[in-house]
Amino acid sequence: MEVEFKDNEIIFNRESSVPDNPVLDFVGMLKNHNIKYVIFSGYIDILFRQNRITDDIDILIENITFEKFLKFWLELERSYECINTSDPIDAYNGYMKNHHEIGIVKKGHQIPNFVIKFVKTELDRYSMKYRKKAIFDDKTLFISPLELHISYKLFLGSEKDLENAGFLFRSFGGGLNIALLDMFLNELNIPEESVEKYLGMANSFIYEMQFRD
Repeated sequence: MEVEFKDNEIIFNRESSVPDNPVLDFVGMLKNHNIKYVIFSGYIDILFRQNRITDDIDILIENITFEKFLKFWLELERSYECINTSDPIDAYNGYMKNHHEIGIVKKGHQIPNFVIKFVKTELDRYSMKYRKKAIFDDKTLFISPLELHISYKLFLGSEKDLENAGFLFRSFGGGLNIALLDMFLNELNIPEESVEKYLGMANSFIYEMQFRD
């Protein structure tokens, strides 16, 4: 797959596929209500590595007022349902404002489960502020920076997460901000032996890569 890194855009040449369609539909509703979002975790792996699936689509959204949330909810409930509660007041005050996630599925379906929550942590805020525009097949999605995503995969530590971290680094290392990657690896306290094993090099060497010609 050919990938071009251009400012805050990641442009790649593949057609949209079946796993993409429900995601594009869902974020289309967020766009309709001018709700800023960023996709993180497993679905990013699907974007660049189509030989896997995920049941959950994790989405951070900006902190919005209840009035704005309600307008989104009223459109949402035409075709979707929340698996936590059917009450928009409870969804907003009981879950979202308390920084708990809610799950949303298409009526009559169990997957994909759109897991949404408000921005809470510093890493959340960074991911939202510096989100990347993924462009493929004339479609656009906003995703977490790959440097943060790769580091977070190593932090999660499952076999699947570690494998995908290594795949993304090997595939797109030349387009990554190596100093930024190093910062996140240190921020998440990723052991140097894990970096060497799954990314194929030591932390110190990763940092030195930023100075190469």
